[in-house]
Amino acid sequence: MSDVTAILSAIERGDDNAIERLLPIVYDELRRLAQHQMNRERSDHTLQATALVHEAYMRLVDRPEPDWPSRRYFFAAAAEAMRRILIDRARAAGAAKRGGRHRRLRLDQDPLASGELSGELLDLDEALTKLSAEDAQKAELVKLRFFAGLTMDEAASALGISAATADLNWRYARAWLFRAMSPE
Repeated sequence: MSDVTAILSAIERGDDNAIERLLPIVYDELRRLAQHQMNRERSDHTLQATALVHEAYMRLVDRPEPDWPSRRYFFAAAAEAMRRILIDRARAAGAAKRGGRHRRLRLDQDPLASGELSGELLDLDEALTKLSAEDAQKAELVKLRFFAGLTMDEAASALGISAATADLNWRYARAWLFRAMSPE
């Protein structure tokens, strides 16, 4: 994994060849992240995990000045890119199928416990945006756990907080999102 950090540093210094060396090293991990994302989507989704990996990777390396000081920042950025791709596709599908309107989420339990969120992805994105305005760290924890598939310990480490704090923040964020996503 030190290879990834070294390559990311080379990219940051402007080494164009480093971008070509990065994909083979990170591909399996990106594929795992993409598969985690796609497992939450409806079964007839037209986007495949491989296409999600490639589209996210292109968005990442196409940035004018990438800022990835370490492997974990790169994968957090990759998870965010995948989330945005899926949200963009959900918006486009919603506009085509329902005249641009999306339906409200109806859940009996925690919105993050659902295995298939394709129809509710726009509601979740809207709620996450609001949570981010209130508490960016809690919103980032949700993104890392839910979209990147990190464990509580991995997410805590990525955020630089203790596992206990991450657990408390996770409980708060889940309750906050449930309230925000529940019909009025």
